[in-house]
Amino acid sequence: MTKTAEPTGAPALRVSGHGAWFLVLPALIPILVLSVGPLLYGVLLAFTDAQSGRTDPTRWIGALNFRDLLHDTLFWESFRIGLLWAVGVTVPQFLLALGLALLLTRDLRLRWLARALAIIPWAMPEVVVGIMWRLVYNPDAGLLNETLRDLGLGDGRDWLSGLATALPAVIVVGVWAGMPQTTVTLLAGLQNTPRELHEAAAVDGAGAWRRFRTVTWPALRPVALAVTALNLIWNFNSFALVYVLTGGGPGGRTRLPMLFAYEEAFRYGQFGYAAAMGCVMVAVVSVLLAVFLAGRLKGGDDA
Repeated sequence: MTKTAEPTGAPALRVSGHGAWFLVLPALIPILVLSVGPLLYGVLLAFTDAQSGRTDPTRWIGALNFRDLLHDTLFWESFRIGLLWAVGVTVPQFLLALGLALLLTRDLRLRWLARALAIIPWAMPEVVVGIMWRLVYNPDAGLLNETLRDLGLGDGRDWLSGLATALPAVIVVGVWAGMPQTTVTLLAGLQNTPRELHEAAAVDGAGAWRRFRTVTWPALRPVALAVTALNLIWNFNSFALVYVLTGGGPGGRTRLPMLFAYEEAFRYGQFGYAAAMGCVMVAVVSVLLAVFLAGRLKGGDDA
């Protein structure tokens, strides 16, 4: 009887369906407990009149919170500010990070030191970043106003308390704090671009801009789309940095949706109403993710 020759090498490891679930379960339990569970509880809370300090039982009120939210001009104003903040931070963040990443790919002296210094803001907690920039923006002895006075450009101003300057000032901080992460991601994408393509384009007489447009950007585009989509979502959901810098002021000019929901829940005790706000924000983020994934899948099909 002829025996079939066994393939050389280590035998393939086959895991049954129950065994696979057993292996995945340790990773699923924290997700279910810390993410899915609170999310479902928040959705249920949004359909109740839950409040702090009340002795009556919490009642199911259906979509009443969402109906009130639909006519809440303050919430939709915070939503508009959140979109301005997210776009205002993400776009310059990406452009500056791309320029810095392109610079760090060149053979410069002390490039290792420049790369280390570039990620310092990323290593700092958002609370520390907020406190540091509050000192920079201090109207009396802040570094920014002192520099402007030394240059003869005026007596300075209260950047974080001015109605016209608060949001731009906070956006600058958001760009500075988030740029290292984007830089590192783009730098990794640039280093995966084959050098042979650049050399071939240079031999054909292509200049720096043409090489970037025809070689670098097509290879970097998937990474750029991913990091831009994630930055938009993260920036829209920002809380700690703006809370430390302005607390949502002045006059609500920097009150992002997360800050508005926080105030409704923990300052005014309207937990059900705040949960409804959270549901709306989750829905918006889900739509952004769906659009991004649809674009990626379409791009993959086209490829």
